[in-house]
Amino acid sequence: MSRLAIVAPMTGWCAPLDEIPDPVFAQRMLGDGVAIDPTEGALYAPCDGEVIAIAPTRHAVTLRAQNGAELVLHVGVDTVALAGEGFTAHTGSGAHVRAGELLLEFDLDVLAGRARSLLTPIIVTNGERFELAAMRVGYRIERGEVLFELIPRTTHTEPVRNVVVGTHSGTVGTAEAVITVTHGHGVHARPAALIASFAKRAGAEITLRAHGRSADARSAVSLMSLGVRKNDVVQATVRGERAAQVLRELQALITGLVDDPRPTAPVSTATPPREQRGDKLQGVIASRGLAAGRAARLHAATIEVEEAGRGVAFESAELERARTAVRTRLEQLSRTASGPAQAVMAAHLEFLDDCELTAAARGAIASGKSAGFAWRSSVRASVETLRSLGDAHLVERVDDLLDLESQVLLTLRGDAPVAQCELPEHSMLIAEDLKPSQFVALDASKLAGVCLAAGGPTSHVAILAAAVGVPMVVAFGPSLLDVQEGEWVVLDADHGTLKIAPDAHARAAVEQTLAAREQRRRDERAAAHRDARTADGTRIEVFSNLGAAVEAQLAVAQGAEGCGLLRTEFLFLDRERAPSEEEQLQVYQTIADALGARPLILRTLDIGGDKPLAYLSLPPEPNPALGLRGVRTSLWRPDLLRTQLRAALRVRAAGELRLLLPMITDVAEVRAVRRMLEEAAREVGSAGAVQLGAMIETPASALLAERIAREVDFFSIGTNDLTQYTLAMDRGHQELAHRIDALHPAVLQLIATAVAGAEKHQRLVAVCGGLASDPAATALLIGLGVRELSVVPMLVPHIKSVVRSLTLASSRELAAQALELENAEAVRALVNRHVTVESETAS
Repeated sequence: MSRLAIVAPMTGWCAPLDEIPDPVFAQRMLGDGVAIDPTEGALYAPCDGEVIAIAPTRHAVTLRAQNGAELVLHVGVDTVALAGEGFTAHTGSGAHVRAGELLLEFDLDVLAGRARSLLTPIIVTNGERFELAAMRVGYRIERGEVLFELIPRTTHTEPVRNVVVGTHSGTVGTAEAVITVTHGHGVHARPAALIASFAKRAGAEITLRAHGRSADARSAVSLMSLGVRKNDVVQATVRGERAAQVLRELQALITGLVDDPRPTAPVSTATPPREQRGDKLQGVIASRGLAAGRAARLHAATIEVEEAGRGVAFESAELERARTAVRTRLEQLSRTASGPAQAVMAAHLEFLDDCELTAAARGAIASGKSAGFAWRSSVRASVETLRSLGDAHLVERVDDLLDLESQVLLTLRGDAPVAQCELPEHSMLIAEDLKPSQFVALDASKLAGVCLAAGGPTSHVAILAAAVGVPMVVAFGPSLLDVQEGEWVVLDADHGTLKIAPDAHARAAVEQTLAAREQRRRDERAAAHRDARTADGTRIEVFSNLGAAVEAQLAVAQGAEGCGLLRTEFLFLDRERAPSEEEQLQVYQTIADALGARPLILRTLDIGGDKPLAYLSLPPEPNPALGLRGVRTSLWRPDLLRTQLRAALRVRAAGELRLLLPMITDVAEVRAVRRMLEEAAREVGSAGAVQLGAMIETPASALLAERIAREVDFFSIGTNDLTQYTLAMDRGHQELAHRIDALHPAVLQLIATAVAGAEKHQRLVAVCGGLASDPAATALLIGLGVRELSVVPMLVPHIKSVVRSLTLASSRELAAQALELENAEAVRALVNRHVTVESETAS
């Protein structure tokens, strides 16, 4: 086997796995690889291969490359707890994909506000077979660029796959047990990695069976492929010298798995209960939105087929003729389509040429059946297999198979593969079900919404509807089919309801709401480049955190008023020597040019024991978080800091350039850096004074804020580390992750203390940590006295909109109430009530 290039599945910033706040990934329990901090809400295939599995919550995809490499692509950290919210799948298990093919889409706003981290690991789980070479870490990478290469090892130990161990209750060295999985999200990436890690250390052969399938417990991918959910039972078989003891330890591990943070309702494989109250039906949301229109019924055509054929040669030729015609049409559609529609067409092409489907059909023809009967029999057998698996997402692929069945059968009888449906303006399509080919054939400009009696929320039709912005609700049940053709209906696809025959007042209210929503969207876009001020006039600057020049361009396009935090680490990582002064100057100048007249706040090197440099021999540290980090490292290696300061001072910026010092704990550190800054300024002949700021990331700096404020020009609060150090909880600790919330009253109290210290010396206070990008925290931060927020670029317009909806008085009152509460949960409940009240007042 030759080496295989793995390309970036998304655009973003490359980081080592060590930076992921989850020990399963950071400690490489699942395997080795890299992480990407995404700047776009889409995940694409990193190589050609087969989709082994998609998590039921659509947050992770497992691929098997053509050379046998197995890769897990896991969007964000703790995103399983979102239960699929914000995710849209564009492929399915068993699909063959090409490098660059769209796999998932996800809502960056949802993830940024609710996930613990957006860092997305790309991991090779069977790394014993491959060497990872030329890994990109510390760089901005564009989707499709080479991320790393896989080089086959000349020798490796092949893991046992799909071992089936029989019952040997009387045999020495074999132990079996039935174990109930109580973990809230079943055996997804983290539990699978923990089980696999245990199995590799156990010194015994462990096999788990569930849903009629088996897996070698050493393979996390095989474990995830079992599709085990909460309350499922697994049959565990252990064979080896310590079989009984290993089995007891395995049972303790599986039953002791702790539910993931922020628990939400699991995805159900069954159709949820439907509710009918007079003229309102309840269904399942597939594509959000609000729509009103007249019901347009779509009736399914019945296709009859003869069983007996007219000879093997004739029927074989007929089947090939029909498949060729359908293939030609799908290829034409694929060439003219884009995004999800193209992915759906590609999936249909794969199904059409599936070797097992065609072989079964040809076998039936050879036994004397007609082409139509043979094709239908082959498809229906596959359909029953998928339905028997009990996986909601696999079951929804049944629609694609049945779609292809009808296309081929219609072509066999001489009809068009897809019947055309003429829609009047503002049509609300009502149907039992809808095939992807039927949706593609509709005139979307005349389609107000789609209502289905059956169907699933992650079907390809749902994906297509969401892609073109058509509201859609499925699983209404048989009552939907009682809606009369031409009747006025209102579809609320944000809440999953259909109101039948609304009166004039209700229709007018819906039309008013639709107009208001569109106006808000236009207003937000138009206001993105205006200053952000509260409703009573308080100026709040909204900046962006950046890591490269291309991100600066994106931030400016989104209305960012400057760069509140430039992470300079990307220049220092993944290289043999430190970047030169000229190299740093070139990069900083490029970013300053992209920002134009907007401020650039450059954070000095934030490196330490947890982020080692090949050319920086840091001493070994048992606890890197409490060792040489941030400014401590820079003062330990002043040559690196001096070069960086010189490069920054030479930048010719149209806007103001400021410097920010990470991990400050006392005034001595600030004074030491200021002396070096003054020396560097004299060396490069810099006449203008450069503002120097301190990051408030430790309780020490917050408590000493008044004294530190005498030595600096501004503060920027890093809420991620401040929360970790305040609560004495490691952000990467699996058992404590759900308790690490920056809205904890203790963290808010330290922010208030830092602001009070800064105000005594008229120093501006910004927040550049994750809390700034949480819209739920905006009012609290403003109420505490923060006047600058540095957020992820895509959130700039929304955060500005939130700022404009607030008043300083109400924000201060909210902050005062929050400081009196006992825990983060109580603070978030308070904020939610506040948002509700504000919304009702505004309306």
